Amino acid sequence: MSIVGDDMNDGAMPGASHLLARGAGDDVRADRRLRAAIDDLGLPDEFRLNERTRLTVQRMAERLCALVEGDVRQAAGRRLVAAGLPELALVLAGEERIAYPALAAAGLFAEAFVARELLGRAGQALLADALPLAAPDEEDRPSLLVRLAEDKDGMVAAAAASMLVADARRRDALDGAASRGDVSAELHHRLVWGAAAVLHRALMPATTEEQAAFDTALTEGAAQALAAHDEGDRAEAVAQRLAATLRPGDAELPPLLIGALGDRRVPMFVALLAQRLGLAEEDVRDALLDPAPERFWLMLRAAGLDRPTIAAIGLALCDADPRRDVEYFADTLDCIMAVSPTAARGALAPLYLHPDLRAARARLEAGA
Repeated sequence: MSIVGDDMNDGAMPGASHLLARGAGDDVRADRRLRAAIDDLGLPDEFRLNERTRLTVQRMAERLCALVEGDVRQAAGRRLVAAGLPELALVLAGEERIAYPALAAAGLFAEAFVARELLGRAGQALLADALPLAAPDEEDRPSLLVRLAEDKDGMVAAAAASMLVADARRRDALDGAASRGDVSAELHHRLVWGAAAVLHRALMPATTEEQAAFDTALTEGAAQALAAHDEGDRAEAVAQRLAATLRPGDAELPPLLIGALGDRRVPMFVALLAQRLGLAEEDVRDALLDPAPERFWLMLRAAGLDRPTIAAIGLALCDADPRRDVEYFADTLDCIMAVSPTAARGALAPLYLHPDLRAARARLEAGA
């Protein structure tokens, strides 16, 4: 159609209505953009996500949403076919995925729990990708996890083999891959009902009878997707089972920790350290990934690790993360070793509080 002509296509009316609606809401969007810009301008550089982390988190979230939405669509579609409504089922069978942009716009991925889990997944995958691969002590000697998978103890071998599979699946996340089983039950729950809500709003049929059938199909489809989920396949859960099977003593823990990092098995490293400390794996993971390392050094001392072990771990992390200054770490090592394991455990005492109590304390301190 000509830009300068006077003719108007009749099909332009829906677009005109959309334009009017968006124009009427411009104040709201302009305010949101301004607030986001203010937040961005006031954010110190140390708290900014680097571009690779941001893109990895976004890619993970998008792929997880697409998988979960597909599960809900398929399960709901089967119920509509069974109810004698194949035309509605065909609407759900479309290939286009709409949940991610809608849930992102609604702020789901800015919620603390969701953001923490996605950042943790992305951070571990990126750290594993950047860690220097340790050279074997002997030529042609298999890596630590491969050796454990060939252990004479069948339980150790089975747990290590499962870890190999789960860790490979997690690393594929860097290429945009995602696995239904590699998310926590709580995150999966939020994604399932979020996807169902998006589909409910976007694809609701016109008649009352069809609406009731659509409601039922979506609800039952979401319930089926939830029932089929098994978070025991998560890399963290598999690593936790491996750590529990190994249950290393004081002399066995240091080589396992160094070997896990040298083998780029970050979930295994986190699980071993969390087990020794009796802490939640999420807390150990967050401390490991935090470029401000003080809490992590305290964790290593609380675990009773000696100077060579802490030095090896610290140097590996400095090699993997340009935000970590190797010279600063070398200068800090004496201070780290000056902290006794007992004093380190005392400093970590807040991490042993009930999570709800910790959250309430954090809110009080933030408002003080």
